[in-house]
Amino acid sequence: MTRENESPLYDAAKARENILALIKEVEKVVIGKHNEIIMLTAAVLSGGHILIEDVPGVGKTTLAASFAKAAGLKFRRAQFTPDVMASDITGFSIYNRQKETFEFREGLVMCNIFLADEINRASPKTQSALLEAMEEGKVTVDGKTWEIPTPFTVIATQNPSGYVGTYPLPEAQMDRFAVRISMGYPSEDEELSIILDRKSDNPLDKVRTVTDAEGLNAARYAAQSIEMSSEVSRYIVKTVAATRNSEYLSLGASPRASIALMKVSRAFAFLKGKDYVTPEDVSAVYRAVVAHRVVLGQEARLSRMDTGEVLDRVLRGVEVPYRTGR
Repeated sequence: MTRENESPLYDAAKARENILALIKEVEKVVIGKHNEIIMLTAAVLSGGHILIEDVPGVGKTTLAASFAKAAGLKFRRAQFTPDVMASDITGFSIYNRQKETFEFREGLVMCNIFLADEINRASPKTQSALLEAMEEGKVTVDGKTWEIPTPFTVIATQNPSGYVGTYPLPEAQMDRFAVRISMGYPSEDEELSIILDRKSDNPLDKVRTVTDAEGLNAARYAAQSIEMSSEVSRYIVKTVAATRNSEYLSLGASPRASIALMKVSRAFAFLKGKDYVTPEDVSAVYRAVVAHRVVLGQEARLSRMDTGEVLDRVLRGVEVPYRTGR
């Protein structure tokens, strides 16, 4: 299997065609959430992980499961509760009396798409175990390292802060997610379509597998090969650095945000059929990439501004380069 740092043989047009077909399959069961599906797909193509924050019952699990099925990927789900242990995630060694040796029993992250459902209900130790897998693409058990299959993406869901039994994720862990999205409630017509789809068969049965792990790795490589000019690269850095100087934010975004913004912007441009990144691509994904990495300051709270409003103001304050080297 091709690793992420290798250059697979691929046809960029064919890779994009496969990904667009994948998106159409997901939209069969996740109704009315085209923008959210695009953002999740862009994050996967960037090699990043996704945090979905929303109230229960709006389709977070369905989105992850349908994406994995359409992509032909191995999918696992863990319902996080305080008693889920780190070894459940990473795996553990067990002694085989017949062979008189220790054997490794793989954990839940040994897959391609791992759904960490209600991650903010897990203990800090369990969250840290998942963090290593997200950051390193491998797990260490009893001093031995085990590689996680590629592609590997964590799709984590969390209930809004304040819900019973939830524990806020620390800023360091929030920063590991490439994007944060919110599903939101459907419209009345969309909700009617949802219940009609569930009158008989499982809607996931409608989803066809249109690619596989190799195909997705090829699409990742094609997306990250999209051209980005020095002007747009500097624009990305300026938009992220501006969060550190905003009077409305007590914590600005880190350089990791700049890296994620670069990669997700490339993937977004790829999905739009472009061969280079424009400032418009950057601004389109800016909120999803940056919002969960910053903390509102007292001035923003007193002015009753939310994170989105602050970031819009930050973005408007950065000069847009119109010459992109094309």
